[in-house]
Amino acid sequence: MAAIDTTRTAYGSIIAVSRFFSGLNALAAALVAWNDARATRRALSSLTDRELDDIGLVRGDIDMVAQSNLIR
Repeated sequence: MAAIDTTRTAYGSIIAVSRFFSGLNALAAALVAWNDARATRRALSSLTDRELDDIGLVRGDIDMVAQSNLIR
């Protein structure tokens, strides 16, 4: 009589699935960061030079501010 042990986990497949979802998570995080930078750049670009000066920026700072990792 043969018995099949169904309580063991296929460790290799779990690792592959974990890496797949980890990659999807990294892709989603990159898309969110890109969209945040795009929205920040667009909002700052719409301000006048005087409004930018009021918040301590010049037009040349917009790209640096949009790409920074500071909490917005």
